[in-house]
Order: sequence, then structure tokens, then C-alpha cells
Amino acid sequence: MSSQPGPPPLHRKLEAELRSRISTGRWRAGTSLPSEAALSSEFGVSRGTVRQALTSLRDEGLLFGGRGRRPTVRSGAKSQPLSTFLPFAEWARQENLNPGQRTLEAARREASAEACCALELPDGAFVVNILRLRLLDGEAAMLERSSFVLDVGRYLADSHAGTESIVEFLGERGIWLESAHHTVDAIAASTADAQLLGVDIGAPLLRERRTTYDSGGRPVEYSDDRYLPTLTNFSIENRVRGPVPLTGQRA
Repeated sequence: MSSQPGPPPLHRKLEAELRSRISTGRWRAGTSLPSEAALSSEFGVSRGTVRQALTSLRDEGLLFGGRGRRPTVRSGAKSQPLSTFLPFAEWARQENLNPGQRTLEAARREASAEACCALELPDGAFVVNILRLRLLDGEAAMLERSSFVLDVGRYLADSHAGTESIVEFLGERGIWLESAHHTVDAIAASTADAQLLGVDIGAPLLRERRTTYDSGGRPVEYSDDRYLPTLTNFSIENRVRGPVPLTGQRA
């Protein structure tokens, strides 16, 4: 005698409804969900059932937050690869996004200690600093703070710093930026970051510090870029270099 399958557990039905609200855009990226008590009341289920559903959606990567903070819808952030040297504008176009920018500063200034170290310059050397707000589909996505050695930076006067892609602009002038070393970490938004990116002071940002080299291997740019993690993240591909040699033998 075969038994008929029973109805799905309540938390599965609730998961499906919450997932639908996210996928249809009713709850957009960055939206904080109602409280457990509110969801329990709306759907007529226990708070334990609500917690089960929310836990499953967190495990799927659709939500983040917890421990006293309301769950928040995680964005479908686009991954920017670091395995190849790909300019921001080119990457955005490959993702069918419209890249944009606003140049906030282009000036000759004394290099910071970090820039001097990365660019192998003596203390007190001058560089051309570029500060730009980078956009994706018209939304602020990243703050780009770049320091160029003078013989490269001289091409980046105010009008030229407004180009969509500095890498492409310099390439047209015979300056090929061919490789980069990246360091990625998390940082809290400073007062200036928060004002320009439209977030709260202390909000989490993804920071990419990058030293870029020309075709001759000379460091020509040091950049400190700060991304909104709701709009983009980074992906890295690697592989094992070869078989791991055995260092011992068991009898």
C-alpha cells in the first residue's frame, strides 16, 4: 500500500514565499526584512518556523545579518576577476553594465608614503593624484584614488582624467599598463568615503590596493579603490601548480 506524500513543511512554504519576494524585486538588495514577530504574525506561523526559513535563505546566500540584526537581502553583486588585468570600464561592459565616472580631483601633489613605497619613489616625490567616483548604471559603486608617476600622469589633465577608461586612454598614447599586484581587504567608510558613496560613516567597504606596472615592468600607478560590496565583489581563480611531492613513506 503506497502512501501519499504529505504537504511540505511550513518553513519550506515560507522559504518559497520569501524567495519569491526577493527574486521578483519586491524586496531589493539592501532591504531589511520585517522582524521575526512581524513575519510570524503575517504568515500565521511560529517564530521557530520563521527562523528555519531565514536560516535556509542565509545558507543560500540570499540574506545576510543576524545576532540581533534584521536579515538583509544580499545583492546579486557582480564579481570582478583579479586573475587577469581587466580595467573597470571593460569589465563593466562585459557584464552588460554601463560604466561611468565623475572626476573629483586631478592634481600634482606630494606622494603619500604608501605611494612612494609602491612606486619606488624617494620621500617627497611628486605624483599626479586622480580621485574619481566610479558608477555602474548611474549608481555610485567605487571611489578610485590613484597616484601616477609624473611622466605618465602628465597626460591626465582635468579633461583627460574624465575619460571612461584611463588604461585605454594611456594605451592610445603608447603607454601600456600590462600587469598589477592587488591586495584586497575590508575597511570602514571614512567621513569622506561615506559622503561620496552615500553610505553611513563606518559602513563596510571592499578595499583594493593596486600597484600597476607598464610593459617594461616599471611601477607607474598606485591606487586605493573602495567598493560598495552590494554592487561588486572580487573573484580569484587558481590551480595547483603540480603534484605534491611525498616527503615521507609509511610502512
